[in-house]
Amino acid sequence: MGTKYEGTDHEQLALSAYINLVRAAESILSRLNQRRSPNALTLRQYMVMDALYFLGPLSQKEIGIKVLKSDGNITMVVKNLERDGLVCRERRPEDQRTMTVRLTPKGQHRMEELVPQRLKSIVEEMAVLSPKELRMLRMLCRMVGKAKRD
Repeated sequence: MGTKYEGTDHEQLALSAYINLVRAAESILSRLNQRRSPNALTLRQYMVMDALYFLGPLSQKEIGIKVLKSDGNITMVVKNLERDGLVCRERRPEDQRTMTVRLTPKGQHRMEELVPQRLKSIVEEMAVLSPKELRMLRMLCRMVGKAKRD
């Protein structure tokens, strides 16, 4: 087992699986981060840009939901992306309290360059698994990620 915790067999198994899941994710993210160029986006910036690239303009709240981050964190990331000319924020005409974030032409161009590179790196990282194993991993991660607890 991957833990020295002396609980029940089920507790030890759950804890070991959790530790392995977190370590695997951190390991992959670390290796992907090492592959990026010095002037590349941070992981959080990439996640925000990726959501905007594939989903189109979103409110900051919608972005936070998509990338699983708090509004405050998203505000700072969007502010930095706006500073770099990659996104712009506009008030929604129907609700002046809500800001819509969209990619600028510069941001669109940057993502058109980055997405194929990122995809290639991810495919290389996941090459240790067969297609069947990848489908199983995806299913298991979705089950754990979407589990509702009372």
